[in-house]
Order: sequence, then structure tokens, then C-alpha cells
Amino acid sequence: MRFLAIVLLCFGSTLSAQDLDEGQELFGLHCAACHGREAKGNGPMAPVLLVQPSNLTKLSTTADGVFPVYRVVKRIDGRDPLVSHGSDMPVYGWFFEGQDTAIAAETGQPIMTSKPVADLVAWLQTIQE
Repeated sequence: MRFLAIVLLCFGSTLSAQDLDEGQELFGLHCAACHGREAKGNGPMAPVLLVQPSNLTKLSTTADGVFPVYRVVKRIDGRDPLVSHGSDMPVYGWFFEGQDTAIAAETGQPIMTSKPVADLVAWLQTIQE
């Protein structure tokens, strides 16, 4: 309980509810070209990429049933870059900067990221098979 109080004091101004509609819209604008509209890894750009896009609907399945929030946030915001076609993924990484917010990783620990990334991650969690 004491830990939660400290987290709320430290991050209280940045903790916010995620906007699933915004996350879905961001996915359509910035991710679907590679990952596909249904996030299955079969977007129109997939054939030209050196590393094939992941099926994002199976992130929880491949992580023993737990959505890997920390890994996904780091991949999207560029802290864990993936070279897919000559540049770091995401191509639109600059868009996701700023608007600092904290979300809970799968361990319960807060992770700082941007509001757009938090929205996108929240939406990705809803499409898990």
C-alpha cells in the first residue's frame, strides 16, 4: 500500500486513462501499413521488410498469456529499436514523443512513455487472441 501511495505521489499528475479509440486510430495511421489492418503482420509493406512484422494479436500468447507491456512500450517508443527496412522501427517514432504519462507494466511497476504510446498499447491489449 505504501508503494502505491508513493507511485501516486510521484506519477499522479501523469497517470491517465488510455483512449482506445485514439489507440486504434494511431494504429491505422502509423502501424497498419506493415502490421496490417487486423494487426496480423500482413500489411502491404510486409513483403519489402527485412524483418517480417509480428502478429500483434498474439503478443500475450507468445508471452505465456501475459501482455508484455514493458517490451511493447520500449519497441514502439524506440528504446528497444528494431531495424526492419534500413531504419529503426517505428518509422513514425517522432510522432510518439512528448506528452509524458505513466502506465503500469505487467509487473505493476510504472513505466514512463508518451500518451500516444499509452493509447496504442492499451488498444493492442484489447485485440489479443
